[in-house]
Amino acid sequence: MVNTYIEKCIKDWSPTHAKLAEMVLNKDGNVPLPQRYRALFSLKGLNDDAAVQIIGEALENEADTELFKHEVAYCLGQMCNKAAIPVLVRAMANASLHDMVRHEAAESLGAISDPSVVPELEKYVNDPCKPLADTCVIALEKIKYDHSKEIQSQDPAPEQSMYNSVDPAPPTTKTKSVAELKTILCDPEAGLWKRYRAMFALREIGTEEAVLALAEGMETDKTSALFRHEIGFIFGEMQHPASVPALARILANSEEEAMVRHEAAEALGSVATPEVNEILAKFVNDPEPVVRDSCIVALDMFDHETSGEFQYAIIPDGDSTNTNTTTKPSEAIAV
Repeated sequence: MVNTYIEKCIKDWSPTHAKLAEMVLNKDGNVPLPQRYRALFSLKGLNDDAAVQIIGEALENEADTELFKHEVAYCLGQMCNKAAIPVLVRAMANASLHDMVRHEAAESLGAISDPSVVPELEKYVNDPCKPLADTCVIALEKIKYDHSKEIQSQDPAPEQSMYNSVDPAPPTTKTKSVAELKTILCDPEAGLWKRYRAMFALREIGTEEAVLALAEGMETDKTSALFRHEIGFIFGEMQHPASVPALARILANSEEEAMVRHEAAEALGSVATPEVNEILAKFVNDPEPVVRDSCIVALDMFDHETSGEFQYAIIPDGDSTNTNTTTKPSEAIAV
């Protein structure tokens, strides 16, 4: 059954948009969470104004889970469409939303990188919600970097990357060795921007030594849940088996912040080594809803990674609209 929202807009949408909207908005409440994820990333692949409209509607659905809203905010940033700015600003400002959602809205504004959002981000750099405040600091640095050739020249980003994500900070190219990057990563006095640039540089190196350096940073940091969760996201992108022990320990740590455990769960689903299924299954009834839902999604990601499926996103039957749906969940699931 088509919901009222779609009925108002369907004349402007392709059949693909309409079907994906039904799944993502889930007005009847009968679409399983993993299917909603797959539909969401299909809309992200379409990356047009109609997709932004649908995803923006999902972000403002008060009845939805915090996990799904945060994933929705992430997708809006990755699409880099300025039409998403108003809904992201509203989400960032909404103190009733989970820290994860507000952080993701701010990070997505940084990903879109329009200078017009600088005054909005500046409002929250000292916010009592620390993940939000930390994100705004990094997003402001990213916008400054993106729009200054002089700053870029001091430490240029790599000319190319094997990863398709729009990152909150570009990898540093000034520091080359894993040992030096690890020192910066693990130094709380270095500042988040510099630590993030070292983090993404270690991702680009991609060796087991780099993975273990990232794992040490994730497990020893005591200063920023945002920082720890970003390393979890990177592990999901890298899909390196050497990250599994640290991710499993973090997921099992009930004293860790939910946003960090969530990212550990989804990274495990992306790595998808044989032991991961059993690790995730232990937490599908976790008392923390964000962790519980993340494990459900991660098990679906595990199934995808081990099934030989070509793509994670889905294209509804009966429509040939071109979609960039080859994105793997490891490159799609959010920070």
